[in-house]
Amino acid sequence: MSDDRFSYGGQAVIEGVMIRGRQGYVTAFRLADGGVQVATHEWVPLMKRHRLLGLPIIRGTPALIEALVIGYRSLMASADVAAKGEGINPPSPFHYALSIAAALAIVIFGFVLAPSAILERLELSAIALNFIEGIVRFCFFVIFVYATSLMPEMRRVYQYHGAEHKVINAFEETGHWGPEETSRHGTLHQRCGTSFIFTVLFVGIIMHAAVGWPDFWSRMLWRIILLPPIAGISYELIKLAGAHKSSRLLALLVAPGMWLQRITTRPPTDDQVEVAVQALEGALELDEATAEA
Repeated sequence: MSDDRFSYGGQAVIEGVMIRGRQGYVTAFRLADGGVQVATHEWVPLMKRHRLLGLPIIRGTPALIEALVIGYRSLMASADVAAKGEGINPPSPFHYALSIAAALAIVIFGFVLAPSAILERLELSAIALNFIEGIVRFCFFVIFVYATSLMPEMRRVYQYHGAEHKVINAFEETGHWGPEETSRHGTLHQRCGTSFIFTVLFVGIIMHAAVGWPDFWSRMLWRIILLPPIAGISYELIKLAGAHKSSRLLALLVAPGMWLQRITTRPPTDDQVEVAVQALEGALELDEATAEA
């Protein structure tokens, strides 16, 4: 295998897959004419630019921010490619801004405000209230993910998600990622964003319980203050689970997230795996070319 410690990974986009490498990220799109378009972008991680941001726990927040930024750029690029393939003009930046604003509103209301608000009048212990709030938030998340899986367009995205996992699994376990090697691997992976979200919810219950159950707006303030440490701890746990796949304790921790991946991933077709393979090969080539420069 060409890599010793770095963990390759990425995400599914519209009719494509993005893979991050050491020196940047590569997105491969399936075009309307059947071809594959590959876009390469150099990117120096924040943790390399500022060593302090690479420290354990602290690095979770910049890693999450980078994942969101790169994921957003890749998703918008794939939407542009898909629109052009259908012969229509790509959405405007204003349209994208409205879409992101709507998504943020759903996240803030559905996963932050609503679960806490509906428990406002219950007279239980702070630990019980925080635990119930976490369960309600988790249920909202599962319902949301399942609802999106019923949409034909999202099911294809979930198939590309499965393709990304199969190719990464093959690469990490065998050092090869051809069609024959990839076909033998599953669509689940410990470092998946789905597992990360569940871990954030789990760690959040513990961290939130530590500050009790103050009034509603004080709770919201604490939710914001605790986001960086929650993200940092969750990031470390996910990294450990990916690096120590034989650990039963870590496997138990990420098990619910792995179960959820049965919704957010779908068995891909051969042509979808081909797209994921080209994205990974592009990331490997970028790293090799940058190392030789």
